[in-house]
Amino acid sequence: MEGALGVKIGLFLSAQFEPGAPVQENLRDLIDQARLAEDSGFGALFLGHHYLAHSAFLQPLPLLGYLAAATRRLELGLGVYLAPLANPLALAEDLATLDALSGGRLILGFGSGYRAREFEAFGIPYEDRFKRLEQTVPVVRQLLAGAAVSGEFPFGRLDEARVHLRARPPGETPDIWLGAFGEIGLKRAARLGCSWLAPPDGDIDEQAARFEQFRQFLADAGAPLDRAYPLLREAVVAETEAAARAIAREHMARQYRQYRQWQAAQNASLDDLIDRFAIVGDPDQVAAKIRGLTERLGLTHLLLRVQWSGMPHADAMTAIRLIGDRVLPQLPA
Repeated sequence: MEGALGVKIGLFLSAQFEPGAPVQENLRDLIDQARLAEDSGFGALFLGHHYLAHSAFLQPLPLLGYLAAATRRLELGLGVYLAPLANPLALAEDLATLDALSGGRLILGFGSGYRAREFEAFGIPYEDRFKRLEQTVPVVRQLLAGAAVSGEFPFGRLDEARVHLRARPPGETPDIWLGAFGEIGLKRAARLGCSWLAPPDGDIDEQAARFEQFRQFLADAGAPLDRAYPLLREAVVAETEAAARAIAREHMARQYRQYRQWQAAQNASLDDLIDRFAIVGDPDQVAAKIRGLTERLGLTHLLLRVQWSGMPHADAMTAIRLIGDRVLPQLPA
């Protein structure tokens, strides 16, 4: 899709630390990053979600409440929350509270999950994750809209259940995005009337084909095409391309070796894999790559992760400043 006029740049916070690391110090670092992103012109903050992580992992719902108090205008999003592991009524109540705390700045990114051990810990069959996601989305959407919901569900029975807490005008609800990797997931998002939060893997041609496919699925489902089109991407920016690539090889690659997409592509070189998952370069190169993605894919949101486990806070702050001072001014408003 050619010709998009602009994109909202979001910061995907790395809210996980080495086990035993000083929690309060790391939490202050996250708040510093969030405030710097807001002052630097970013438009959103996003958090991931896991249980039983190998790191010290800050859970996103309470952390979003903390970030809501520390920021003023940034959209606050989940990217993505493991909705099949939650009771939809409890989740809707928590999300309504977060939307109120943030003044209506919440974006709901949901996903099915891919780690069987998380489902085993909750006593939920791993093979039920997609079905539970499809059941959860409409229930949460209706409850957040203030509608009465009744029915028998795997999680329990609702009898004219309502969530009365609202931070938005009547008829408005937080946007719901669904994370997905394959064609079935894209069809699911379109069928449920959700935007698709595109994962970082794939070069621009592969991404363009997926977005074109998703727009066709929306049209087939009779869903509006006028909606958010977000993409998550790793971003490594430094004064020179060589310095950026050195950061990617040291920090990003170490974390990505744990991911199944990375492991499935091990016949490629390290630099090829970095280019497949990340925007890498000096500020001018990064700005040009963002403009190319925005125009080719028709993006509304580009969520950039600039820090990975083990990367110093000072380096993340430098990346945020570089993007704010020298990348964002080169992007269309």
